[in-house]
Amino acid sequence: MARKERTTGQNHTPRFLPMSPDEVHRKGWGELDIIIVTGDAYVDHPGFGTSIIGRVLEDAGYRVGVIAQPGWENIADFTKLGKPRLCFAVSAGNTDSMVSNYTPSKRLRHDDAYSPGNKAGLRPNRACIVYTNRLKEAYPDVPVIIGGIEASLRRFAQYDYWSEKVRQSILADAPADLLVYGMGELQMLAIADKLKNGTPASQISDVDGTVWKMDIKSWKEKKEELLSEYMEIPPYVEVSKDKAIYAKAFKTVFEEQDPFCGHGIVQVHPKTVVVQNKPMRPLSQEELDRVYELPFTREAHPSYPEKIPALDMVKFSITTHRGCFGSCSFCAIVMHQGRMIRSRSIGSILREAESFRDIRGFNGTVNGLGGPSANMYGMDCKKWESSGACKNKFCLYPQVCLSMNTSHSKLIELMQRLRELPGISKVFVGYGVRYDLALLDEQYMEELCAHHVSGQLKVAPEHYSDRVTAVMKKPDRKTFERFEQKYKEINRKLGKDQYLVAFLISGHPGCTLEDMIATAEYIRDTGRYTRQVQDFTPTPMTAATCMFHTGLDPFTGKKVYVATSQKEKSIQRAMLHYREPGNHTLVYEGLKRAGRLDLVGNTWNCLIPRSSEKGPKSGW
Repeated sequence: MARKERTTGQNHTPRFLPMSPDEVHRKGWGELDIIIVTGDAYVDHPGFGTSIIGRVLEDAGYRVGVIAQPGWENIADFTKLGKPRLCFAVSAGNTDSMVSNYTPSKRLRHDDAYSPGNKAGLRPNRACIVYTNRLKEAYPDVPVIIGGIEASLRRFAQYDYWSEKVRQSILADAPADLLVYGMGELQMLAIADKLKNGTPASQISDVDGTVWKMDIKSWKEKKEELLSEYMEIPPYVEVSKDKAIYAKAFKTVFEEQDPFCGHGIVQVHPKTVVVQNKPMRPLSQEELDRVYELPFTREAHPSYPEKIPALDMVKFSITTHRGCFGSCSFCAIVMHQGRMIRSRSIGSILREAESFRDIRGFNGTVNGLGGPSANMYGMDCKKWESSGACKNKFCLYPQVCLSMNTSHSKLIELMQRLRELPGISKVFVGYGVRYDLALLDEQYMEELCAHHVSGQLKVAPEHYSDRVTAVMKKPDRKTFERFEQKYKEINRKLGKDQYLVAFLISGHPGCTLEDMIATAEYIRDTGRYTRQVQDFTPTPMTAATCMFHTGLDPFTGKKVYVATSQKEKSIQRAMLHYREPGNHTLVYEGLKRAGRLDLVGNTWNCLIPRSSEKGPKSGW
């Protein structure tokens, strides 16, 4: 990622990437090299993928513009910046557009944190496909590169919760020329360089971390040659009809998500063949530092009259690392960022924190410090660089692997040095702590409680049934209880009145109605009632979504119970909030179905009052 010489980003005058012809003209440009089209509002902050890719390309000398949340009924918004010299780069935004637009119960959302004024409806369903079609309508000869979460996690045939079917690879559905998966800085630089040097997009097939396509005829002619370098997984026709085959294909993709030892993968579709090159290597520490020290304004583009809620949540937060070796079943980070941790230098993070002092609205508080998991900074495994991540076991489940370097020493040093910076009064780590790792280092827990918790620490046990957490690949209940006890002990010793806020998931594969009732009883007995409950949403390319669709654990092949009906999912969700009068009918229905009407009554151990039995008697 070696680029033109420059000083650190903080010494450059921050500027927004242009969003209008007037802004392009003011920069003295006659045309743009690359135009990024995104489903999010344009926020120039390193927590937003559009901004990172735009700034990296700008840093490399490319003229980059942004079309944010274009109207998709016609091509007008897609042509307002003119025809780019090299390509369009398309992203649905920081989340999959179907997740942005719909609740877990498939109802339209009434808000969107990535839009001005929290307004919903500013991006289409399946945004990457819609945007690409409009761009090809406007400029048929201009290459379109799709990337971001939506494209990355739909790169192979995937179960789609909203249509309740297996959809083709997004590259088979969208008329895009290339797909970038994972964190895309190196890929986009390589593609831009090749296009600049005259290589047609149709001939770019050698960039790691990308997916390209070929026609069926060429596949038949080159199959033998390709399969000397690539692995073939079952075709779309088979995975869309046979759930066991789907699960095996998912397992292969998961195991090859390794930049050092992974293989490329081919999947045949009815009208095209998608070819995934092996994952792109992670950025080095120097490269990661450079990315996060680019001249981000940390503001929404000034054309917006209303606030972007997502910015308020992260404006003065700092990303310390990428990757997560937790491999939770419901999370797609492994398939996007990978299991290997890449950490920034302490110096780079300190410089970013120092830069906050010059930004309007900063009150001395860094309100977030971490990555996908807050306390994996500086951790690694000695096997990663030589043999990649293990294919036959998980790093943290069922126990923390002894090969992992789980020392918090670098993180402790970072936290201490941040606290010493002039102008920085507080550095909070309010969420994302992996508590099974935290338990291994009492010094870290003491530092955390003494200096970095603002009254509440959010942690995610996700469930209190060991049978369910085993399917989730999460720590068991005793581990959470040990963490909670240690957290209380340390805060008591410090004389602090600080609490844990637990996040739970209902309706996850492996969770039966009996598990939910047992969890409700546990909450009743321990006083762990929480508002933070989320119904499981099957999002693309997670192990849990594979289980939801197939009823099989892809890693073991064993059957997994799945609550697939909306009614049962609603009952499971209501069980965790059994105190709410509006949920009593659903809770009663679940208790009746499970033969647990002993929990209906007016004694201390009942979940709902006797009057609830007047509710509907139908099953589901």
